[in-house]
Amino acid sequence: MRTNIVIDDDLLEEAFAVSRSRTKKELVHEALRELIRLRRRKDLSELAGSIELHQGYDHKQLRKMRG
Repeated sequence: MRTNIVIDDDLLEEAFAVSRSRTKKELVHEALRELIRLRRRKDLSELAGSIELHQGYDHKQLRKMRG
């Protein structure tokens, strides 16, 4: 889909600095993929109380093993 948009030059320059994209089109596609990825990630607070650990699971012992 073709779309004409006005993009802040400073914002565009900063985005190119942190991206490997070489064109504006690639940069916009990368930005859209990143937005989708971030928004789809579950907020850990949503999982509170919904995870049951195996009986006898000792997280303190696991920490000792990791050093």
